[in-house]
Amino acid sequence: METGINWQLVREIISCVFILAGVCFMLIASIGLLRFPDFYIRMSAITKGATLGLGLILLGMGIYFNQPGILLKVVAIGVFTSITAPVAAHVIGRTAVQNKIPFWEKTDLSEFEEYLAKEHLEQLVSHDKYKEEAPKREKPADEAAGNE
Repeated sequence: METGINWQLVREIISCVFILAGVCFMLIASIGLLRFPDFYIRMSAITKGATLGLGLILLGMGIYFNQPGILLKVVAIGVFTSITAPVAAHVIGRTAVQNKIPFWEKTDLSEFEEYLAKEHLEQLVSHDKYKEEAPKREKPADEAAGNE
């Protein structure tokens, strides 16, 4: 009976588990991208899922190759992805709000509306993309003449 542990096999199994977990997170994020109801929730799902999925895949690669140079590259890619993906999602989300991309009707926007009111940005929220803005009423001619 063999008493030695095959460390190469253990390393391959652990790396496969991390890589498969990363692929599963990316798959779930892709399904969320197709199934979620509005732009903001989709963007959140794909950003979180892809960042976590990429991190797990990179961790699996670092374990599999087990070399300091590869590990340094894996850590650098992971750090830069963890920094840039949320910032990019935040900027895209703010741009979407400024361009009046509608929110899902079941989204609770109470805190967001308080923030917009405090910052005087109420005109940036559009709850219904099919709702026409009411045309501004013009003053009747006799009222306009009375003010002059």
